[in-house]
Amino acid sequence: QVQLVESGGGLVQAGGSLRLSCAASGRTFSNYVMNWFRQAPGKEREFVATISRGGGSTYYADSVKGRFTISRDNAKNTVYLQMNSLKPEDTAVYYCAADRNPPSNWPSVIGNMDYWGKGTLVTVSS
Repeated sequence: QVQLVESGGGLVQAGGSLRLSCAASGRTFSNYVMNWFRQAPGKEREFVATISRGGGSTYYADSVKGRFTISRDNAKNTVYLQMNSLKPEDTAVYYCAADRNPPSNWPSVIGNMDYWGKGTLVTVSS
């Protein structure tokens, strides 16, 4: 089992920044590809960003590319999402998720996650 706990959400004005953290406990963190997803009110959950086990490869949804940065610290069992130039449409609950065995064509294809956090709410005001 892997437990994931997100933090860092809150209310921010458009154009502002937030950094989300996701702390993992349980199995070996570095064995997992880590991901961020989000779910806006009334919408389906969508992929935001992913990072390889060692942190050397990252991939982003087009909607956040150039504004968000995913990173990880395997010594601290934590994955981060730095969000800059926030827009009202970024308002959502943000979830981190762990994937033990990503698809062979990752990151072009994001597979099914093995573990999910409970999410942290980000609200961007206009």
